[in-house]
Amino acid sequence: MTSDTKQTEPVTGQTERLRELIAHARVVLWDFDGPICRLFAGHSASGVAAGLVEWLEGRGLHDLLTVDEQETEDPHGVLRAVDRRHPTSDLVAELEERLTQEELRAARSAMPTAFADPLIHTWKAVGSRLAIATNNSPRVVRGYLESRGLLACFDPHIYGRSQDLRLLKPHPHSLNRALTAMGAAPSTALFIGDTPTDCIAAREAGVPFLGYARNERKGKLLKEAGATDVVGSLEPLLAAVRSKGRHSCKPSE
Repeated sequence: MTSDTKQTEPVTGQTERLRELIAHARVVLWDFDGPICRLFAGHSASGVAAGLVEWLEGRGLHDLLTVDEQETEDPHGVLRAVDRRHPTSDLVAELEERLTQEELRAARSAMPTAFADPLIHTWKAVGSRLAIATNNSPRVVRGYLESRGLLACFDPHIYGRSQDLRLLKPHPHSLNRALTAMGAAPSTALFIGDTPTDCIAAREAGVPFLGYARNERKGKLLKEAGATDVVGSLEPLLAAVRSKGRHSCKPSE
């Protein structure tokens, strides 16, 4: 090999597929908790769920939840369950605010997902537009993004939980809001998420989906939900976006 011979990374099937996905993605929609950070890394989601159940019990509403709902480790599961029995009530509004406060506390110890920060900056730098579509409070998302110097990459396109809990994912409402606000067709977007509800919402919205699974269990759940493209790390995606940037800046011959 001569000294001026360039070494290139091996092109795998996954590399080609990621390049294909990003080539068509003029708009990139992100779930928040998972692909961007582990929100409850230092403030456990199961503890928050238990706290919400305890709060309901303290108000004499123990029988409002089934045994399975009382034992869930998902705070959103508790919120959804109460909303099903008392939709758009003051009780739901108060419970949602309590969850938002817990999420704000969790955000202070949230763990950034590996390679997420540089991927966001790079994707923005190569000309793609970015948005958040999440079941978390938009107040929490804004606070976290600002703390990481990422808010300008997304603002004002942050679409999170409202008090109408019927519109939480898997309902495609947050994705549709983002697409409408950005004037983007579903086929020109890509949604990155880490849960079956993300996969379903993307399918309902007609948006190509890329699953992020930080462990084998999450990967299995995404595949069972119908996800065909799943990565265990954002690193190969970052490499693909950087490659896109290099090619787009390459002078014409």
